[in-house]
Amino acid sequence: MLAAALLLALPFCTAESVSSYAGSTVVDSYPPPGATNTAVDTYFPDASQVGYAGPTPTGAEPAAIVTAIPFSKVENAFPLSRPNSADGADMAFNVMRHWGNLAPMYSVDSFGLPEASPVIPEGCGINAVHLLMRHGARYPTSDSGASHFASKLHAAASQEGFCATGDLEFLATWTYKLGAEILTPYGRDSLFSNGVAFRYRYGNLLNAFTDLPVFRTTSEDRMLDSALNFAAGFFEIRTYETDYHQEIIIEENNFNNTLAPYYACPNANTEDIGNFGSTQAKKWADIYLKDARKRLQPMIPGFNLTISRLVDMQELCAYETVALGYSKFCDLFTQEEWEGYEYYVDLNFWYSSGPGNPATAAQGLGYVQELVSRLTHTPINVWNSSTNSTLDSSNITFPLNQPIYVDATHDTVISSIVTALNFSSLASTGPLPTDHIPRHRSYIASQIAPFASQLVAQVLSCPASDEPTHIRFLLNDGVVPLTGIHGCTEDSNGLCVLSSFISGMHERIGEINFAHDCFANYTMPNPDNIIDGRYPS
Repeated sequence: MLAAALLLALPFCTAESVSSYAGSTVVDSYPPPGATNTAVDTYFPDASQVGYAGPTPTGAEPAAIVTAIPFSKVENAFPLSRPNSADGADMAFNVMRHWGNLAPMYSVDSFGLPEASPVIPEGCGINAVHLLMRHGARYPTSDSGASHFASKLHAAASQEGFCATGDLEFLATWTYKLGAEILTPYGRDSLFSNGVAFRYRYGNLLNAFTDLPVFRTTSEDRMLDSALNFAAGFFEIRTYETDYHQEIIIEENNFNNTLAPYYACPNANTEDIGNFGSTQAKKWADIYLKDARKRLQPMIPGFNLTISRLVDMQELCAYETVALGYSKFCDLFTQEEWEGYEYYVDLNFWYSSGPGNPATAAQGLGYVQELVSRLTHTPINVWNSSTNSTLDSSNITFPLNQPIYVDATHDTVISSIVTALNFSSLASTGPLPTDHIPRHRSYIASQIAPFASQLVAQVLSCPASDEPTHIRFLLNDGVVPLTGIHGCTEDSNGLCVLSSFISGMHERIGEINFAHDCFANYTMPNPDNIIDGRYPS
């Protein structure tokens, strides 16, 4: 009787309502093949050939970081459509903020310093700025769970007994429209906008350059595309290519690269160590998605909605939204299930790329060594990490006297670097349990490494202080306490005396055993004993 009642409660599914196209891949290509015709190029001269530009005087460089609250990403992530949860009555609940590393960057209010502002403290001036940024929103990586979901659905749709009804009725005609790896249009836009914003905040520092800046990225398409879009926004769309030098570091096996250090750390790529976060996250997925499976499975007989496929559907919500502007997958899940997904990503990051993995600090070590080299204007002379001795030993490709540094990297690398820097406030509530979401937690992936994430180090001169030069860090506009670094004391503005920070970093560098943590043959130690990204001593 129960089965009969359940069938009567669901919409009737006919053969006509099911399409064999469900889950199939639709490939678009622009420009169309054969569209390039160089024979007509002479009909379209560029601006330098046309002339008549009119007056072009420029104004003074802005320095908004000194005087004003910097603008941040708008809440609705224009031009994307803001998604709702299945129980979307609470309009204050922003689904996008619960996508973990797939969330668009948003301004973080505080990492434990509620009175601190991104604007530099009164009485201080800005000497230099170091920006480490993540690439913009992208399509799923190759061989992703999202693409596997589509192929499994497509295979099931051609079998007898497949039916999609109720909230899942759209799956009968849904097709997979996502590319792989490269930036989406929104991803390009966000990096361009970040470049514009960075010019408003720190443009005045350009006056201190005596040569063209060198900015760095890696060779992956989305990495270079992010760097170029940022530069186009920061400089000027028609001249940016001649306004700076873009260094492109090879991202591949057998090449040292501090912006992609996992290629120099074998243990970061093993199933039991590097992928330990996935193991931990799956334990939680079995709990938080149990009710969703009971609710949604009856709507699609003929297709097994496993827990992993439900996770894929939540990822598809994020990927489709940042790629296509909207996704029907979003409102399949309740607010509680989106909070569960956020914590699922937190677990993945904590135990694979964060404080809970023994090879994490070693991966971030190389960038920390480069940062100290830049801050002290001292060349690197020890090559014991992912630093590239060919590039980093040259003052041309690794200058030490720039007032602005810009490096582009990946989400897991930003997570590794903040771990190597020992931002202990982010790890204060860890290790993370796998059976429930802690009431209070300090480690949230969407605040650390979302799409277009920004880690900024401000080097400040504060003449009224006993020590005139300080440093502090902003992570997505939130000021980070530096009390985990030896010599850095509590400060309401997150300031640390620069000489104390450098001394603390030398100590931290000495603590990280790159050779052991990346190359030693060990099994995953007890995760309850790891909170700083190093193998337990």
